[in-house]
Formats: sequence, C-alpha cells, structure tokens
Amino acid sequence: MPLNPKDFNLIRQLVNKRSAIVLDNGKEALVESRLSILARKEGIDTIAELLNRLRSCTASRLHDKVVEVMTTNETLFFRDIYPFDVLCSIIIPELLEKRKTENRLHIWSAGCSSGQEPYSIAMLLKEHFAHHTNWSFRINACDISKEMVARAREGRYSQFEINRGLPAPLLVKYFHQKGVDWQLREDIRRMVEYDDINLAAPQWPMMPSMDIIFMRNVLIYFDIETKKQILHKVRRLLRPDGYLFLGTAETTLNLDDSFDRKQYEKAWCYRPLIQPG
Repeated sequence: MPLNPKDFNLIRQLVNKRSAIVLDNGKEALVESRLSILARKEGIDTIAELLNRLRSCTASRLHDKVVEVMTTNETLFFRDIYPFDVLCSIIIPELLEKRKTENRLHIWSAGCSSGQEPYSIAMLLKEHFAHHTNWSFRINACDISKEMVARAREGRYSQFEINRGLPAPLLVKYFHQKGVDWQLREDIRRMVEYDDINLAAPQWPMMPSMDIIFMRNVLIYFDIETKKQILHKVRRLLRPDGYLFLGTAETTLNLDDSFDRKQYEKAWCYRPLIQPG
C-alpha cells in the first residue's frame, strides 16, 4: 500500500524539523522506497511497523536514520563536467597567481554525499597542479549524513559508481581493486577532510575562509528562508575574490543580492559583490 497522507506528513515534518529539507507533495513514492530500504537494513518487517516505532517516541536512533536516508542525494564523479573544466583552465591558475604570497588554497565541497565531488577536485589538483610542491591545497567536505561521511572517508566505490563519470585513465591511476569494489589511493583520500554538518543549522563549525565553494544541487532541497540563511553564511565564509558554484537549477537571484553571476566558458559561478561585514 502506498503511503497515506498522514504517514507522509509524519516523515515530512520529521525531516524538515531535523534538517530544514522540504519534501514536497509528489515525493511519496520516493519516501516509501527509502523507508522500505531502511526497514530492511534495520530488520523491521514492514514500513507500518517502522512508522509505529517513530510515533512511539519523539527522538531515537531510528529518527536519525530516517533523516539520513531521506537526505542522501545522488552524486557522481565530475558531475556536469564544465565546472571542473573551468576550475582547471581558468580559476585555479588565476588563484595561484593571486595567492602566490600565501601558497595555499582552501576549497569546500558542501553537501558532498559519498565523496565523489571532493575526490574529483582532489584528482584534478593532483593531475594538473602537483608540480606546485610548495603549495597547500586543502579540501574540506561535509554532509548531514554521518553514514555518507563515513563512506566518503573510506573512498570505496562499486563498479556502478565508478562507471558514472570517472574517466578510465583516472581509475587506473588513482584506484586499486578491493574485492568487487574500487578504493581510492590513500594519498588522494588524505587530501580531503570530512565532517558532518547540517547546513541549515544556525551556526557552522569554525572553518578557514574559502577560495572556492562547491554547493551544487543542495539549495534546491530547502525553503526560501533557509536558502537565504545559507547563502548569507556562504558569503561570510567565501573570500571577497572567491568563487561559488551552485547546481544548474540553482541561483542566488532574489535570495542574496551580494553575489554576481558570471559565465566562464560553459560554466556559471557566483562572485561576491561586496566584502562580507
């Protein structure tokens, strides 16, 4: 039986309260599918029993698991390749020149899921900028899901995940086979520092100012007020001459007027108009 409105609202309110993510009408089938997966993993016979357990108390490990499974989003290596092309050909070379007295770059991948995005950036840096031996390239990455963060740290992917966007030469060069899966080399994994962060939280943990922020296909899950709050915090974190990448269906327009949208070849990104106060 499909989820009835009462059950769907229970999950929708739980997820929104814990993560500020909005599950719109029409997502019932998705919610049912993910609840079914969670029930099997937890050894619960039916979705109805899982829902009863959620109703029996207001907070539990199961509540956390529901939020995690509902906020796990799709990702792949070098997704929408153009931002990575521009990063390599224009943005990083420009920042290397601007930061030559500092010799360091900070990049943040927010909403990183199982790590394909930050590892794509790490491999790009290793491939094209490894000769800058006196530079520090620091990549931070975060996700609300502790399970996804743990997976990302391990850097282990199925053949299906490898086939989605990863060029064969990079597979040969940077991965080794582990059973039926593939695992990234340890030196690439060490380039990324992971944390579990709720982007909708009132405050984020202390982080260094960022030169580049990837927050792609994340804002689409929040309501307008939450988007505004997140972009305000992004603006304060991003250096005045930094770059913000959003997903193709996302924008700062009518949300935060302190960003300017710029096109670089086939990619769009956002630059701060004013220095954060």
